Amino acid sequence: MTFPENSVIKIMQTCGVDLVATLPCDRIKNLLAFISITFPEIRLTREENGIGICAGAYMVGAKPMMVIQSTGLGNMINAIESLNIACRIPLPILASWRGVYKEKIEAQVPLGLHLPDILKGAGIKTTIIDDPKKLSLLSEVVSDAYDNLHPHVALVSPRVWENSSCCVWKERDLPLIRERSFDYKLTGNILKPEMIRFDAISAIAQQLENEIAVVNLGIPCKEMYAVRDRDLTYYMLGSMGLASSIGLGLSLRSKRKVVVLDGDGSILMNPNALIEIGTVKPSNLIIIIFDNASYGSTGSQETCTARMIDLEMLARSCGFRNTVKAYTKRELVAALKISKDLDELSLIHVILKPGNMSFPNISLTPTEITERFRNSIKKTS
Repeated sequence: MTFPENSVIKIMQTCGVDLVATLPCDRIKNLLAFISITFPEIRLTREENGIGICAGAYMVGAKPMMVIQSTGLGNMINAIESLNIACRIPLPILASWRGVYKEKIEAQVPLGLHLPDILKGAGIKTTIIDDPKKLSLLSEVVSDAYDNLHPHVALVSPRVWENSSCCVWKERDLPLIRERSFDYKLTGNILKPEMIRFDAISAIAQQLENEIAVVNLGIPCKEMYAVRDRDLTYYMLGSMGLASSIGLGLSLRSKRKVVVLDGDGSILMNPNALIEIGTVKPSNLIIIIFDNASYGSTGSQETCTARMIDLEMLARSCGFRNTVKAYTKRELVAALKISKDLDELSLIHVILKPGNMSFPNISLTPTEITERFRNSIKKTS
């Protein structure tokens, strides 16, 4: 028997989708169960992470897709605009459209009713699929996203699934907390910093060889661009909080080492990125967190790492095992060399003083950065 869930899976396979980032919705629980046994899947903890992961995977040749609940689109709009649209990065999204058809949860209604107009106003291509007979439109959604290099959302009404007798979800084992132990082995001491971020970036830049690099937005990008511009370096100009998520996506489909230069403000905005990374544990990914206890690109306002949060401990709690703090150039370079030689997920927590160097804006557009980066990966693969 063919269920609408089967039809979606076949469309995704025919379109060449090879990675799916998901977040649950009760209306598509059977579809999600099929996805789990059919495709490589990243189970998200927040929708924006999926945007970064899918963007990174796309730039190294994958063909990702997101399958989520429509409420998540409200969380994603800025990241879609500043990453996918600004950089011309395709992303097909199947969104279970809540709040409109036989909705019993009142809180779903306001966003659900206005969502088509919101997406239209944001310039995000949208296709409504409100009947099983219209599922073939999903093929056009995926093809349009990749042919025209933009995001395209399929809003799929619960009506599509309501008469399906598919019960694959019921046949699967329910989750169970697994017995495990934790051993963090951290002293908790943070010493007085010696470097500013520019010192750390200068040290790292000289150690980059054939690695792929991602640099967090704002002044860090300007500093890296001024110190050592490379085609294999991806400069973020928007979508704060997604540097490490993009790095994860890159690492999933590349054999190269991927080095992410992230910041304390960015990580604190999206700590979920560490959860996804610590769950997948890509052995070719190195996360370097510049922690100057400030939002350096917006006036050096204080972040909570100045008084209470230890980002290395946070990473440890998310599943990172090879972690280290660095206070000097020598310590940083040594830690980076060791991490590059290891076949293991690594994190370097760099303790810094606040302070920025003054450099002009990067002389490339977001699209030029993305195209140059993708072409460089292709040429050197």
